[in-house]
Parts: sequence; structure tokens; C-alpha cells
Amino acid sequence: MADSVLPSARWHSLLLAFQFLTRIPMPDTGVLDNRTLGRSLLWYPLVGATIGALLWLAQALLAGVLPQWPWVQGALLLLLWVVLTGGLHLDGLADSADAWAGGLGDRERTLALMKDPTCGPSAVVWLVLVLLLKAALLSAVVASAAGWLVLVPMLARSAIPLLFMTTPYVRPGGLGEVLAAELPRRELRHLLLLVVVLTLLLGSPAWLALLAGAGAFLGLRALMCRRIGGTTGDTAGAMVELLEVTLLAGLLIGLH
Repeated sequence: MADSVLPSARWHSLLLAFQFLTRIPMPDTGVLDNRTLGRSLLWYPLVGATIGALLWLAQALLAGVLPQWPWVQGALLLLLWVVLTGGLHLDGLADSADAWAGGLGDRERTLALMKDPTCGPSAVVWLVLVLLLKAALLSAVVASAAGWLVLVPMLARSAIPLLFMTTPYVRPGGLGEVLAAELPRRELRHLLLLVVVLTLLLGSPAWLALLAGAGAFLGLRALMCRRIGGTTGDTAGAMVELLEVTLLAGLLIGLH
């Protein structure tokens, strides 16, 4: 009986990963148990690769319509990127920026500010800076080799389960605590190793992107642990946005 249940559980966890990380329409999975929620983390790299593939296809269309306008291509790709994800991680970036600025180094104050739904000046500044950097880097990357776009969302979303596996989750209750508690650690280690190996097989631009991303991951994780003693859903989202910028920059350096 267990074997007959496994395919359904895998399918539900895959759908759940797409439902959580994207706004791509998916069938309703119904009420799911915590184990299925935890297993959805195994699909995060695939979800990221799917986002990247859609960006690549969109760029191919834009290149035919606007071949002389890489800046416009970059801006439109960024718009599609935000639409595909529903701005999920941008929300985490905004909350984290406000909390870090207003928390004044205090753990409890930082965590409390992260729950505040209002958007302060630090959030606005960081959102504008990150979006501008992304648009500029996208424009430069698509002018060189747009196929590399598949790699960036995949690696950034691979970092989410890695963060939950290696970092205490400090916000009691909610989805993040369930994901951190129920993630399948052994399978996840194998999956992340596979992601690294496949990335290294792609050549020097991918190596530089991976190296830059690894450095950013370690630095951001250290910052989270020093300030709040671990991670939350908001800081994980902020990490994704900052990693995507770093990965694009690493790719661009590698391509030139």
C-alpha cells in the first residue's frame, strides 16, 4: 500500500511547491499533511528552473520583436519574473529591510517589525535598488547569452531548503516552521549535491555564479544568525532576491 501512496504524495508535493513559489495555475491539492509539506522543498530547484525556462522563452520572443533594445527586454523580463512569483520574495525583502533598519540590533524588536504590514522607507529603498540592479543585470545577460537565465532562479530557490536545513527557524507557528521540521534531510542533501554537480558541468560562467551565490548565502546566513538567531520566512525571501542579483552578477562576470 505504501508504494501506491508514494506517487500521489510526490505529485501533491510538486503541486504544492509550484503553488507556493509561483502564480502559475495548478490543480487544488486539498488538505495536505505536514510530511507532504516538508517534501515540497525537494521540488524547489525544479520550480526555479521552470521560472528560468519561461524567462528564457520570453526573452527569445522579445529578441525577435525588440532586438535593438536590451534595456527594454531586461525591464519586461523583470516584470514577467515578478508576475510569475507574485512578488513573494520581494515582500520578504521589504519586511526584512524595515526590520533590520528599525530593529537597532535588537532581536525581539527586529522580529516584531518583520510582522508589521506597513512599508517603511528602508523597504522602499531596498526594493527600488534590487529591482534596478536586476533590470540592469538582466539587460546585460540577455545581450550575451540568455540561456543562462534558467540557472539563476534554480540556484536561488535551491538555497531555500538549504537554509532551512542548516539554520534554526525562529518564528513559532506557520508554514515555515513546518517546512523546517519536516524537510527530508537525506534526500535533500542528495538533491543539492546533484544541483551543484550539474551547475559545475555548465562551465566557467556557472562556476562563477555558484561561487558568488555561495559567498552571498554564507554571508546572509551569518547576518541572520547574528541578528535574530536563525531565519524566518521573510529573511528566506530576502535571501532569494539578493541571491538572484548576486548570481546574475556572477554570470555576467563569467560571460565576459
